[in-house]
Amino acid sequence: MTTKDSALASYVEDTMKIPLGISSCLLGQKVRFDSGHKHNPYITQNLGEFFSFQAFCPEVSIGLGTPREPIRLVNNADDDSVRCVGTKDPSLDVTDELVASARAQASWVSSVYGYIFKKDSPSCGMERVKVYRKSSATRDGRGMFAGEIMDMFPNLPVEEEGRLNDARLRENFVKRVFFYKRWCDLISDQPEKRDLVEFHARNKLIYMSHNQTKARELGRLVADIGGQDIDTFCESYLAGVTEIMQKPASRRNHCNVLSHIQGYLKRKLDADDRAELDQMIEQYRLGYIPLIVPITILRHHFRKTPDPYINQSYYMQPHPQELMLHNQL
Repeated sequence: MTTKDSALASYVEDTMKIPLGISSCLLGQKVRFDSGHKHNPYITQNLGEFFSFQAFCPEVSIGLGTPREPIRLVNNADDDSVRCVGTKDPSLDVTDELVASARAQASWVSSVYGYIFKKDSPSCGMERVKVYRKSSATRDGRGMFAGEIMDMFPNLPVEEEGRLNDARLRENFVKRVFFYKRWCDLISDQPEKRDLVEFHARNKLIYMSHNQTKARELGRLVADIGGQDIDTFCESYLAGVTEIMQKPASRRNHCNVLSHIQGYLKRKLDADDRAELDQMIEQYRLGYIPLIVPITILRHHFRKTPDPYINQSYYMQPHPQELMLHNQL
């Protein structure tokens, strides 16, 4: 097996940056209601090493100028619908325009592999956006533009820039983007059923680290691929993976997967090496060390005694190691 064939190889061989959609203000564009921006250095400096960004501001796209009257989500008591209106002039209702703007972007959004939205925005907020009801407000809304994009592309990895401050959510989003890119590349090549089975095998340990019950269900779907229409299978498979990976992997599930991987070395390690691995996995479980430590030890042993299945698995390097996302889990 060559280094290029191994899933454990560095992503630095890939010269094409993966395109993401993003709220324009997060790149420093002065498109907010106050003519300001919300530049996020982590996105542009760190993620920018591996991702290119397609910036879009739905509020500007529908003709709202800068500066402009702020807008907000308001509950319509008559029919319990939510509308996006001006904070000072309720007759300024841009609900339909924002929804139409989202639908008009379907062509380019279908060519990106993830989307980063501006948190709390009545147009771009992904969740927990304030909805005003008479004199009170509750955080149970989502932005008009973001909500429509999410409905049109339910399997597209999406995240808010505020949630990227959480190490687990950040790692999970990036992992989902790289998975989605691999999936789209596979589908674009019109795969045969054996290609889909191989794809599942290479990602199976990732699924197990998120939800072992759902991963087994997905495995049964793959086992029955011979009797299914390939397009129907792909639709069901991707929906199943989306459900599995929306919630970050737990420390407990990671430990189960690490122990499972260790089993492939059972006859290749001496007692001291096995004890060291056991200790590192336990220390990770207790939160004393980050995930990268047991993974690094496992990589070391598999470099010395390669295993075809593990070398093809994406679990131990689902994203570029230069991002150091496993260092913070």
